[in-house]
Amino acid sequence: MGLFLGLGIVGIVLLALSLVLDGVLEGVLDGVLDGVFDGWLSLPVIAGFVSMLGFTGAIVLGTTGLGATAATVAGVLAGLLAARLTWWLSSTLMRDRTAAAPQGGDLLGTGGSVVTAIPADGYGEVMLRVASQPVKFAAKSATPVERGAEIWVEAALSATSVLVRPVER
Repeated sequence: MGLFLGLGIVGIVLLALSLVLDGVLEGVLDGVLDGVFDGWLSLPVIAGFVSMLGFTGAIVLGTTGLGATAATVAGVLAGLLAARLTWWLSSTLMRDRTAAAPQGGDLLGTGGSVVTAIPADGYGEVMLRVASQPVKFAAKSATPVERGAEIWVEAALSATSVLVRPVER
């Protein structure tokens, strides 16, 4: 039983290492086995297999009257299932691509409101909706703009500041 518990603990340690040393195994084997295993030799997959082999083997050995061979077979089957699920989950997450992050040019023409009044020669603050989220930006304007006024973005001055003009109705 000690061997099985040891394998389970080694698998957990490997899983922790995979969080710290992400992609190291793939980097070591880079180019050697390209496309052969398609992600099956990743550290999380190996860790899932080893830990499930160990813990399942220990459970089968400790709770049933079956011997080490049956515990090993049950552990290997559970390990293969855990490895397959880990591979599937990691490949699914790797395929999940989010939309591109908004750039400065995406702010042009965006409407919003003034949060802190904008003086003629200084900065104030405006609230804009960027990717459906409210975001505060430092704002400059050619004319003074009072708090609460509606504005349009004319230009992005930096990643955190914009040039605005008041909306005239």
